[in-house]
Formats: sequence, structure tokens, C-alpha cells
Amino acid sequence: MAEGTERVEERQEIRWWTAADVLTFSRIPLAVAFVMIPAPMGRLVILVAAALTDLVDGHVARRWGSSRLGAFIDPVADKLFMAASFGTVLLSRALNPLEIVAVLARDIATTIAFVATVVFKRPAAIPARLGGKVVTIGQLLTMLAFVLGSSYLRPLAWATAAVALYAIWDYARAARSQLQAL
Repeated sequence: MAEGTERVEERQEIRWWTAADVLTFSRIPLAVAFVMIPAPMGRLVILVAAALTDLVDGHVARRWGSSRLGAFIDPVADKLFMAASFGTVLLSRALNPLEIVAVLARDIATTIAFVATVVFKRPAAIPARLGGKVVTIGQLLTMLAFVLGSSYLRPLAWATAAVALYAIWDYARAARSQLQAL
């Protein structure tokens, strides 16, 4: 082959820790801080920081590389932050337990599905879908309404719950299609 026409294959090294992972891991202490800091302005700063790290970590991973650990820990960090923050809402009694379960329904369903794939040794990965992203936005807006003491808290919680039901249906449909393709 002529020089320059050879195909050079780059070896992709497996990374165990990346800049995106640092952003992802930062949501874990932010979850603890959200519970520990009762001041609304402090919680607002924490909520914004958690939302930004969630938004930016994916872009950083695509731009500068990702790791196997990051792919696993990202949804875990997201769920831990939401559980801690909505646990705070539950303790404040701003929403009732049913409303909180409804807002977190997508997270509860995906956690159960993940555990089922581990138990039955049928690992599956379904990429993020639009409905799931909208649920995350709804959860963040609901949490923002809580932090700000907004009268929109309950309507946002129920709107998020409705989108969560759609997201659960959509993810189940995608999982079914993936299983049928095997």
C-alpha cells in the first residue's frame, strides 16, 4: 500500500476515571449537602450545581472520553440526588408520600428493571430517551418549586408524574423491542 493510504487503527485504552466522572461523582456530596443545609438559598445553589453537573457530564464524556465506571455511576448519582432531595420534601410534608412516589416513578421503575437484569443475568442497556429526559427536567423544576416555596409545586409534581408514566411505558416498549431482537 502506498504511504498515506494505509489504514491505521488506533488502540482505544480503557479509562477507569475521567473528568466526566468527577462531575458525576460531585452529585453524591451535593445530595448529602441538600439534606444537611436547610437554607433555601443554599439548597438553590446545590440544586443548580447538581443540574449543571448532570447536564455537563455527558458533554464532557462525549468530548474528552468516558469510562465504564462513569456509565454505571451516572444514573446512580442521579437517583441518589433525587432520592435525597425528595426525601427532604417528604420530611417537610410539602408533598404527600404518594405524590413523591409518583414523581420518582420512572426512577423506581428503572431501578427495579436494573435489579431484575442483574438477578436474571440478562444485562441490557437502553440509551436515554426523550421521555426520561423530560422527567428529569420535571423533577428538577418540581424541586426548584419546593426550594422557592412556589405554589406550582403540586401541579409540577403531578405533571412530572404523568410524564414519568409515559417514560416508563416508552422504556418498557424499547426493552421489549431489544429483547425480541435477540
